[in-house]
Amino acid sequence: MNYYCYEIEVESYQVDILTALLGELPFDSFEETDSGLKAYIPEPDDARDVQILIADYAEQFEFQYIRKLIPAENWNAVWEANFQPIQVGHFAAVRADFHPPITGVVHDIVIHPNMAFGTGHHETTYMMIEAMQGLDFKNKYVFDYGCGTGILAILASKLLASQVEAVDIQKESYEATLQNSETNHMNNIHAVQGTLEAVHAADFDVILANINRNVISDSLSTLYQKLKPNGKLLISGFMTQDESFMRQHIAPYGFSIQQIQHRGYWLCMVLDKTS
Repeated sequence: MNYYCYEIEVESYQVDILTALLGELPFDSFEETDSGLKAYIPEPDDARDVQILIADYAEQFEFQYIRKLIPAENWNAVWEANFQPIQVGHFAAVRADFHPPITGVVHDIVIHPNMAFGTGHHETTYMMIEAMQGLDFKNKYVFDYGCGTGILAILASKLLASQVEAVDIQKESYEATLQNSETNHMNNIHAVQGTLEAVHAADFDVILANINRNVISDSLSTLYQKLKPNGKLLISGFMTQDESFMRQHIAPYGFSIQQIQHRGYWLCMVLDKTS
């Protein structure tokens, strides 16, 4: 698949805000640069309305940008150049297979560089992994909603989950989850391509959703129904300024907020299904 890269020159304090706004669009990866931000979007998703909206953002935030086509055959090189390992204390690390093993961590997750970029915002991935450290996954039934490259699903499996269901709307992410699960020798991850409606299973002990504000808020009712009583829902992919918005959307359901984490401008919540 071809991608378009939007190279955006913007003040550093606006990078996180702009990333969150573009995250509501079909962009699936971002890279901070010395001058601002690079945002990557699959060619089929770079529709005219997306281009118009970005032009509007450019006027609103007073930034300059250029749009470049990245042919499919060059995408792996871009992925390799931009992907940096993620390490969450001594608990877990995520690296590409061209990085050396990361010592001093309990769980070392390896991601293939020949897949869609898919690791998303490092701050949110970091917080989701950090939140998972505090939960019991042993013999638990887990659902990774918006699995990307399968990082969280793989970690849940390493934490001795009995079974992990995973779904992503992007074909490349679905295929990446399959391959990365095999690379990490995780044989209890079942991945499908599609929307939330493609997942018919329920009675999950833990649901992981690292997507974006609107998708999560629109999915809360279904996620609530799919979660067991006293089950845990971990959500991230939204900014600290969205906390009030998320609280308002969480309130009508039988969730209690057990934990809130902040990293940079990003937010992660651990919810408990109390009824």
